[in-house]
Amino acid sequence: MWKIYDELLAAIPPGLKVRDCVIGLSWTLIRSKTTGLAMTNLEGPLSLDLAGEINGMPLRRLAQYVKSWNFLEAAAGLAALNSYFNTAEQVEKLSGRPIGEQEKGNAFDNFQEQLRGKKVAVIGHFPNLEKLSGICRMSILERRPQPGDLPDPACEYILPQQDFVFLTATTLVNKTLPRLLELCRQAVVILVGPSTPMTPILFKYGVSVLAGTVVVDPKAVRQVVQEGGCLQLFQRGGQMVRVSKEEAEEA
Repeated sequence: MWKIYDELLAAIPPGLKVRDCVIGLSWTLIRSKTTGLAMTNLEGPLSLDLAGEINGMPLRRLAQYVKSWNFLEAAAGLAALNSYFNTAEQVEKLSGRPIGEQEKGNAFDNFQEQLRGKKVAVIGHFPNLEKLSGICRMSILERRPQPGDLPDPACEYILPQQDFVFLTATTLVNKTLPRLLELCRQAVVILVGPSTPMTPILFKYGVSVLAGTVVVDPKAVRQVVQEGGCLQLFQRGGQMVRVSKEEAEEA
């Protein structure tokens, strides 16, 4: 079950150091090669034994905490991974086009036509999903269900029947991603959100599309994170990016 994690960690070169760490209410930010983000997970312990040691720590050491069962530590580990993978240069190399030519809008908007009439599952209650409910047969699965959502144990029954599955990348933090990918083998799988590592490693495990974020204005994004912001990220220096497995194979 740790195979995905171990391969992601092995890709981090030695010598890189953590140059900044901010743990906000919504996002955790780590800066090394670039600025990496992960959603802050507030389930479980709300303090870090690492506090006071993170800035200046070897990046690979911090990234290893993505395997921690303390989800606050695991989010810091995932943000550390993303501070290596989620660069404009990496996305341009994978997609074969300049980052400025990326489609505008989020993954749900970009996939609307393909989703029409299909069975679609979304892991995690993302904003504004209601507009898709009229064009597809949509199931939303959530650890803390809102009205109309299904609880996450329903994944075992629902996911094998789907045409498309949108997975929040925070499943890397709570360690459910490997099992979810097993359940989605017949579906087009889109890994979604700023927590998504933009690396082709994930294509090997069944991910079809990476829909993540590259930080193009580190100062503005840092301010959003430290001030407790959430969606403001995308108006202040966080650019949504998308790369498919097919694009990466052709680039």
